[in-house]
Amino acid sequence: MKKPINEQVVVITGASSGIGRAAALKFGQAGAAVVLAARNEEALQDVAGQIRRLGGQALVVPTDVSQWEQVEALARQAYERFGRIDTWVNDASVALYGTVEQVTVQEIDRVIEVNLLGVVHGVKAALPYITAQQTGTIINIGSVLSRRAIPLQSAYVAAKFGVRGFTDSLRLELERDHPGIDVTLIMPSSMNTPFFSHARSRMGVMPQPIPPVYSPERVADAILYAAQHSKRDMLVGGAGLLFSLLEKVSPSLADRFMLAGGNMFVMQKTSEPDDNRDNLFAPMVGRGRIEGQFNYLVKPSLYTRLVTLAPTWRQVLLPAALAVLALFGIRRRQSDLRG
Repeated sequence: MKKPINEQVVVITGASSGIGRAAALKFGQAGAAVVLAARNEEALQDVAGQIRRLGGQALVVPTDVSQWEQVEALARQAYERFGRIDTWVNDASVALYGTVEQVTVQEIDRVIEVNLLGVVHGVKAALPYITAQQTGTIINIGSVLSRRAIPLQSAYVAAKFGVRGFTDSLRLELERDHPGIDVTLIMPSSMNTPFFSHARSRMGVMPQPIPPVYSPERVADAILYAAQHSKRDMLVGGAGLLFSLLEKVSPSLADRFMLAGGNMFVMQKTSEPDDNRDNLFAPMVGRGRIEGQFNYLVKPSLYTRLVTLAPTWRQVLLPAALAVLALFGIRRRQSDLRG
């Protein structure tokens, strides 16, 4: 049985901004001891200060997750300070926008090192402590792009597909050897975080999230839910569900939607020129923040509230959604054949 949040020690990578920062503050407010990891120490200290003002405990460990020695040291310091690790959240991520032709091999390597190998490093660092306890939770933050590819983010998509495969393999191994340990993959849709202003862009303009966009607080809610309940996969945001179902019903139809009028290319671009600032190889400076600059695009997520965080509804809504999309796919294919 999982410990209550107020008795847990939680390690979060990518805790300086966005989803990781939101989750850290929610864990701290709920009484957990929170170990904060990211490259931006100033931002981590700001989060730690907020947690302590709420009456919680926080430990700051500046960490580049692409460096195995630093992640190993993160786990060691967490254990030395608090005596256990109950939940480990792999959230650190960087972004790169541009076609495969436009981006460099070095840039692609960096995305894979942080977004995929960073997860591998986190899992490997946490496992000795969690398996010794025979209980705990590993939460990997993937993306709806773990299930459906889009253009202009090939390296990110490759990494998130890899995170999904790695998580599934890990889960099978732990279910056999250490059944008391849970492994959860959380797949957010587009979230209004600083992720986009931190991205490296080769498009000539600043990137933006694909609408509809949701609040990062909803992902933080999912992370806390997974820390208390055994969950396999969690999609956050109804758009992610539709993306996933469309991919299952008809990948070619999904392709056509994305290519129609350059749809998926246009939706990822703002009209603002690129500012040539990013955190691909070096951290951003400043105190960090949870929200990005796209509040005007943010929509509530009824799906997350009713399905992701209330699993009884899933037994009703998910089959219904699958049936609707399957019928749509069949009719579309019949129309194509008649044409």
